[in-house]
Amino acid sequence: MTNELQTALPSLAQNLADITPEALTAFGDAAAALIGSAKDEAELQNLRVNLTGKKAALTALSKQMGGLDAESKKTYGAYLHELRSRLNAAFDAQGVILAQAVLAAKLASETIDISLPARKDIKGGLHPITQTTERMKRFFTQAGFSIATGPEVESDYYNFEALNIPSHHPARAMHDTFYFDAHYLLRTHTSSVQIRTMENSEPPIRIICPGRVYRCDSDQTHSPMFHQMEGLMISRSSNFAELKGLIHEFLDAFFGRQLTVRFRPSFFPFTEPSAEVDILAENGKWLEVMGCGMVHPQVLKNCGIDPNEYTGFAFGMGIERFAMLYYGIDDLRLFFQNDVRFLKRFG
Repeated sequence: MTNELQTALPSLAQNLADITPEALTAFGDAAAALIGSAKDEAELQNLRVNLTGKKAALTALSKQMGGLDAESKKTYGAYLHELRSRLNAAFDAQGVILAQAVLAAKLASETIDISLPARKDIKGGLHPITQTTERMKRFFTQAGFSIATGPEVESDYYNFEALNIPSHHPARAMHDTFYFDAHYLLRTHTSSVQIRTMENSEPPIRIICPGRVYRCDSDQTHSPMFHQMEGLMISRSSNFAELKGLIHEFLDAFFGRQLTVRFRPSFFPFTEPSAEVDILAENGKWLEVMGCGMVHPQVLKNCGIDPNEYTGFAFGMGIERFAMLYYGIDDLRLFFQNDVRFLKRFG
């Protein structure tokens, strides 16, 4: 015990048997007053150590309990327990008072300017590619098409062979392909989904196949990963006139105006006849937007469909291409740079 405490507290006899209840009460009164006058947590802790710690007077007196007879143990044990309980209660009460004082001081020092505008909640939005995809899907689902999906890691058979593109076919040079090995690759188009659907479904079939595709190409207008939406219709009466009408109606609906559309003869190994679809831009130039054609009879045979009984047409378009035309964007890479300033324009 420090000298200051010794002078502030009444002394207790060193022999427990010589201490009177009045002396313990007086000691408790003085100690409680000291505890109640502690100005901070450090001072309170110092008092706790000196009054109830291992070297405190109460601890020394408690150690003498073992030398007393049974009756004295009962008497003096009760005295010491009462005193220690009183001191612990005083420590707890003063601790609460000091904690409240610290909190009050902190609150007083922290002011909030309620005149400042509130922080805005920044809400996210759909990516422009997602918005474009949904816009396309909405038209075709209303036209009776269902949505089909398939794996992005595809076999050579579904990606090329079944689509009338054997290993020696020059059309393979049109696809800069990411191969895993001789048999598996990242799909270069969603046409593989059409093959899987024709294998597992009975005509009539009317599907669109949106999804990610991969080609080893990257510049201002090409990305190694991009999105396609392809469509397929198989029935007993599908014809090129029906295909042209569907595509023309889709383009008018997507761009929200009447367009001048032309179908330019082209070549795809999985359709015959095949065509590229162009639209006349407002500057008077033709813009290629998609490809289409009648499903090649060999492709139908590969999927177990009799080409003498059924015909079909297919079409495919790049979703990024349509997004760039719709939103007036001239650099494909903007879609994949995650620049918030760019993306906020579409929120």
